[in-house]
Amino acid sequence: MSLPPEERPLLVLLPGLDGTGVMFEPFLAAVPDFEARVVRYPEALVSYAACIHHARTLLPQDRPYVLLGESFSGPVALALAAERPEGLRALVLCGTFARNPRPGLAWTAPLLRLLPPLRLPVGAVRFLLLGRWATGPLMDRVRRVLPAVPKATLRDRLLAVIDVDQTALLARIQVPVLALVAAHDRLVPLAAVRHLKAHLPGLDAARLQGPHWLLQTRPDAAAQALRDFLGRIGSAAGRP
Repeated sequence: MSLPPEERPLLVLLPGLDGTGVMFEPFLAAVPDFEARVVRYPEALVSYAACIHHARTLLPQDRPYVLLGESFSGPVALALAAERPEGLRALVLCGTFARNPRPGLAWTAPLLRLLPPLRLPVGAVRFLLLGRWATGPLMDRVRRVLPAVPKATLRDRLLAVIDVDQTALLARIQVPVLALVAAHDRLVPLAAVRHLKAHLPGLDAARLQGPHWLLQTRPDAAAQALRDFLGRIGSAAGRP
């Protein structure tokens, strides 16, 4: 059973690698019954420490909220939740990880640092993030977002992913946690979710049919999974 409107906490959304928050638009349209706040990372912020600090300054101080970290922002959300901020009622992780989800590619880090940054081809984005769920409107949004983010910013954030490991912080998280897991994720493997589950035994996982970009391709299903999760954890999610 979903929470009544008066008990629903604020949704605070932390974006993917681009940091713009533009790709949240389909999901925001699917949750008109929630008030939402989208955190955006300035292009100069490329390290996890910088993104964590920036997001921390934008967390509500006077009301309960649910923190949602998508993809790149999973480690940001985990670090903030581990600080046990007073208003945090629940944590949602979407297509994300606590540590480098592709450790076999760590050897590419020196190359990425040496080579000039390259623009990620639109075709690669479509294959890795959307697959057969790609639509014209979504591809139009991709073409709008990619040129808006400097190539060096994307490269340096990828390097941050290679080095990140928030495993040691997981034991400090005390709020309920929901993982939205894409059944056809070509970017973040199931091993990343199993790692989270091993360190967060109470993790509530919802497996949805879709690609890495679940909030973009399955916004209604993701929104319902969120409502169901908040209903399961009860009205305490909305109480200060």
